[in-house]
Amino acid sequence: MEIGIDSFAALLLSNSTGKTPTGVEAMSQLLDRIAYADQVGLDVFGMGEHHRSEYLDSAPAVILAAAAARTKRIRLTSAVTVLSAADPVRVFQEYATLDLISQGRAELVVGRGSSIEAFPLFGFDLDDYDALFAEKLDLLLQVRDQQRVTWSGKFRPALTGQGIYPRPAQPQLPIWLGVGGTPASFVRGGQLGLPLMVAIIGGDTHRFRPLVDLYREAGRRAGHSPETLKVGLHSLGYVAETTEQAHEEFFPGYARTFTARARERGGSPVTRAQFDAQTGPQGALLVGSPEEVAAKILRHSEALGGISRVTFQQDVAAQSHDKVLQSIELLGTRVAPLLRKAKQAVHA
Repeated sequence: MEIGIDSFAALLLSNSTGKTPTGVEAMSQLLDRIAYADQVGLDVFGMGEHHRSEYLDSAPAVILAAAAARTKRIRLTSAVTVLSAADPVRVFQEYATLDLISQGRAELVVGRGSSIEAFPLFGFDLDDYDALFAEKLDLLLQVRDQQRVTWSGKFRPALTGQGIYPRPAQPQLPIWLGVGGTPASFVRGGQLGLPLMVAIIGGDTHRFRPLVDLYREAGRRAGHSPETLKVGLHSLGYVAETTEQAHEEFFPGYARTFTARARERGGSPVTRAQFDAQTGPQGALLVGSPEEVAAKILRHSEALGGISRVTFQQDVAAQSHDKVLQSIELLGTRVAPLLRKAKQAVHA
């Protein structure tokens, strides 16, 4: 099982200093975190995409290219690219270029996006939410698999055999499908034979099992081998030496961030009782000691019928840079070895 981190390049009020870092400070710290994740042996680092004042990730490929120059082994991916509001040709060119810079370490996770800011910003109609994504995913996959593409659609000018360059270092640029809780999205991933990245940031993880089963059955019916139908899990997480410490350090920033989001949508403030339920045995949040987090990941994997990758989103809680680095270190030096040991035991 691969283990990694996803970031939204958050620009939030710090729990420790009571101040919001400058953009320059936050970006410098983010690149330090990616370099450290590589150093401690994590497998993947993903950059989200948002177009809001509290995040710096509107151009994730640029951030990942800077990270590529400072890392040697870790895979670098989007998390996710809002493909509905992007040009698939340019997306491919950006990540093919990243693949060359990183010497074959680039990936894409593409999705429709849970935030809607990109649609009016780039002149797209939200009523076309799914149709945009389906058409653009079709084009992106054709561009990935063919140097010259003949294609026509509703939302973009046709291609009549033009060459799409550069080509990546990898024989085929990995493309994952990022999904939330929509059954049709799971079926689409299975039919296309794409690996699936499931975002579970609330509720009980086992409730997603029927959707994952839909994905695997759709893939089987489409003739894809089980080995190609990989499932990854994206969740909020944070690791400290003890579970109590992790909870106390993560909750204040988590509550502030998600209370603000809830108010935007007419919801209620986040309570400590809700947080405690989410950090419990079946809840989605991966917050605790290395041993507790590793055990919970294994429970989640069993609940979903096996996962190939898990990525932590930890910067929504506005932890200090030092605390985030400590969490990254524990993920690489304590959590990852426990997961590898458990896998070896299964195959022994």
